[in-house]
Amino acid sequence: MDQVQVERILQNPKFKEMVARKSRLSWTLTAIMLFVYVGFMLLVGYNKEFLLQSLGGGVTTIGIPLGLGIIVLSFVLCGVYSYIANNKLDSLNNDAIREVEAIAQEKGPQL
Repeated sequence: MDQVQVERILQNPKFKEMVARKSRLSWTLTAIMLFVYVGFMLLVGYNKEFLLQSLGGGVTTIGIPLGLGIIVLSFVLCGVYSYIANNKLDSLNNDAIREVEAIAQEKGPQL
């Protein structure tokens, strides 16, 4: 594959759309996870009293379900990404791959 073919692939509208949508999705989910995690860490650092409150009068504190919730959220966000990537972006990905393969099959200038 020569530089002209690579440039045509990078300028392909379907390839650009696929890259943009995957990037937007991954950055959105990353921002959500980062916001929740940093929020929890700030809560630990600045409001320990809240996290130490008993949940229903027992030995379990509010911090335990919040921490578990963050772990569960990470799995949920992975599932969301997988679902969207497999069901929404796969058709766009396949279209882009077909066009990229067509570009790659064309013969470039012989040196």
